[in-house]
Amino acid sequence: METLPEIPEFEVLSCIGYGARSTIYAVCETRTRQIYALKRVVRHSSDDNRFLQQVKQEYAISSRFDHPALRKSHRLIYRRKFLTITELHLLMDLFDGTALDVVRPSELQALLDVFCQVSQGLAMMHRMGYVHADIKPNNILINHENKCKIIDFGQSCKIGTVKTRIQGTPDYIAPEQVALGPLTPATDIFNFGASLYWCVTDRYVPTAISKKKHENDISAAAIRKLVPPHEINPHLPMALSQLILECVENRPSSRPPSMDAVYTRLQLTLSMSAAVRLNPTAERNGTTPAPSPASADTVT
Repeated sequence: METLPEIPEFEVLSCIGYGARSTIYAVCETRTRQIYALKRVVRHSSDDNRFLQQVKQEYAISSRFDHPALRKSHRLIYRRKFLTITELHLLMDLFDGTALDVVRPSELQALLDVFCQVSQGLAMMHRMGYVHADIKPNNILINHENKCKIIDFGQSCKIGTVKTRIQGTPDYIAPEQVALGPLTPATDIFNFGASLYWCVTDRYVPTAISKKKHENDISAAAIRKLVPPHEINPHLPMALSQLILECVENRPSSRPPSMDAVYTRLQLTLSMSAAVRLNPTAERNGTTPAPSPASADTVT
């Protein structure tokens, strides 16, 4: 069992997750007795400076949120030794949920309801002028009421940003992220579509830097081939399969024009869908081992 750290001004209740060079705890502020999630990033060397910068960026963006599907940040606390920052603590909303890559709804309608909420949260970010830039099942939490919360805004940035290094998660990353092109709402649409593809097929979209987990068993050409979702699960509505394929088009201009458009098409599919069950391999419900932690798979 992990020993919980002592953090001034807070009672640490439990460890609830991990990120890139960070640990997230459930804490109680001793002065107010308010419960929060606290992301703790410790600086061990100058190599950690970029992770400190990511937390600062996350706070600058997520402190502005006021949407039920977006996790809001409330305070950024600096810990210093002399003039050097030794730790950063990001105080955030605590959401009692589990990552979508660990527990997925077994009914298609419940899953589409989650992705409708995600699309609305992302549409709000886009209206504010930002992209998330790392949407994936690990960054979507769901609770027992099927409500969701998008988390981890460390790679988020203003629309049109051109990054100087590749950032993203290999199995969900958009081509323009790999090519160091401008990041736009279309980037989130690709990440979103790749996440939905995995949820309904239990397979990954081939991307420019996908991890070739089975490269000893199948050819590189087979790895690059994207199989339409309805061919993997014939019970999926054709409209949903087509939407997913459009979301993961290589050219940003070939993807749906906005996240609002994606939401509208999801809503239509949701209203027309019967009680479709997902593939048995996708019905984890907490019993099937989940993919590796996000921090191990993310290019930061």
